[in-house]
This record gives sequence, C-alpha cells and structure tokens, in this order.
Amino acid sequence: MQQLMQYILIGTVAIIFLIFGLGIRIIRPIEKGLIERLGKYKKTAEQGFHWTIPLIETMRKVNITEQMVDIPSQVIQTSDKLNTEVDAVVYYQVKDVMKAEYNVDHHQEQLTSLARTTLRAVMGKLTLTECIQERNKINTEVESILDKETKSYGVEVLRVEVQKIEPPQDVQAAMNNVVKAEQDKIAAKDYALAVETKADGQRMAEIKVAEGRRQARILEAEGTKQAIELEASAKAKAIEDVNTSAQKYFVGNAQVLRKLEAVEHSLENNAKIVVSSDQEIVNVIGQMAGVLPIEKKKKII
Repeated sequence: MQQLMQYILIGTVAIIFLIFGLGIRIIRPIEKGLIERLGKYKKTAEQGFHWTIPLIETMRKVNITEQMVDIPSQVIQTSDKLNTEVDAVVYYQVKDVMKAEYNVDHHQEQLTSLARTTLRAVMGKLTLTECIQERNKINTEVESILDKETKSYGVEVLRVEVQKIEPPQDVQAAMNNVVKAEQDKIAAKDYALAVETKADGQRMAEIKVAEGRRQARILEAEGTKQAIELEASAKAKAIEDVNTSAQKYFVGNAQVLRKLEAVEHSLENNAKIVVSSDQEIVNVIGQMAGVLPIEKKKKII
C-alpha cells in the first residue's frame, strides 16, 4: 500500500511537471505573442518568459521586425500602349499584432496582391519613358497608396522599390537609338558652343590688340604734339629773349648814334665848340675813334 502511494505521488509530480513544461512559452525581442483562451483573445505577450494553460490557452507569435514581400514579375501596359515587364519589393513592419492577425487573413498575401494592383494603376498612367526615368516617383506614389490602404492590416509600409522595368527588345532598341541620337545632339551642341566660344575669344583678343594699337597711336600723337608745343614754346621764348635784348641794345645805341649825328652835323663846316672834358660827347667820340679823350682845360675855339 505504501509503495502504491509512492507511485501515485511520483506520477502526480510527473504530470505536474509535464503540464508545466507544456505551458512554457518564450517570446524573443523580435516577436510579440497573442494569448487566446478557448479561442478568445486574452492578452498580448511581450518578450520574455510566459506560461499558458495547456489545451486551454494558445499563443500566436507575430514577427514585429522589418520584413520584405517580393512582388512577382508582371506585364504592365503603360499609357503609350507599350507592354513592359516589372517586378518590385515592398518593405513593411507590423505595428499592431491584433489587427495583423484578426483584421486580415495572411496579411503578407494581402499586401502582395494589393501591391501588384497598385503598381499597375500607377505605371499605367505614365509612358514607358517616364516609367524608366521616374522610378523614384513610382516608388513614392505606390508606397503612399499602400501605406494608406494597409492601415487596417496593422502594418506600416516602409518603402517600395521597383527592381526591374524591361520593355520588349524592339522597343528597347528603338529607345537606345533615341538616347544615342540625343547624346549626339548634345555633343554637337557642346562642340558648336565650344567653337563659338573659341571664336568669341579670338575676336575679343583681336579687339584688344586693335585697341592697344589705337591707344599707342593716340599716346604717340599726344607725345608728338606735346614735343611740338614745347619746341614752339622754347623758340618763342628764345625769340622773345632776343627781341628783348636787341631792344635794350638798340635803344641804348640809338641814343649814342643820335649824339654822333649831332657832333657830325656840328663839325661839317669846321665849326668850333667849347665843351667840357667830362662831357659825354667827348667819351662818345673817343669810343668811336678808339682813342680816349685827353683832359684839357676849357678853351675857346
């Protein structure tokens, strides 16, 4: 009887440990858990250790990190009636685990389908050239629409990236020819601009040279003019000085000449006059004769 009681006790402990072990749940930092009791939501479990009642309570784990959904390749017709093959990826993150589990069935599948439809709608409004050149615009517009439409999913669309846009080969070849022609046009325009710039430079250089020559001639003419003016001024000054000297000389000698003429007129008829020896007429006659006058006393002739 005692041995039976031991077996029962051991069995009971084992069952307790088994039940406890079956109810252990560990939530990682990248997850959140939804605990349901008999199919009814009970609470949201955060990271760490949790215990649920086996067979009565269940837990659904939801990844809350950034996730990626690959949008399968599809053919989209652009506004210019050209078909192109497009694929993309969508990055999203679960923000509300209850909505992600209870408001939508398999939110990843729903997000994928919605992204395909949105991508067709956005690119269908653009030409093929616009689709190729404006990928960022497509990414932004698709992201905005998806983020608005998926709020009820409990997820947030972080970004959308169009990975591939491949038009048909003949269209691609034609587009390549257009691009090449456009590049040739740009190159020709750049070459023409370079030639024009060079010509403008040469023309400006010639203008500068001509301007320099003109300025040199002007300076040379001004120098010649100033030299002539200075020479004329010097000659005029010299003539003025000569005239002044001559005037002074002839004015003084004219007086002496008048005196000699008076003496000559007086002596024409052997006239005799009495003059003092210190009179200026004697000096004048002496100077004219080259003989100094001899001092004599006054006498009557």
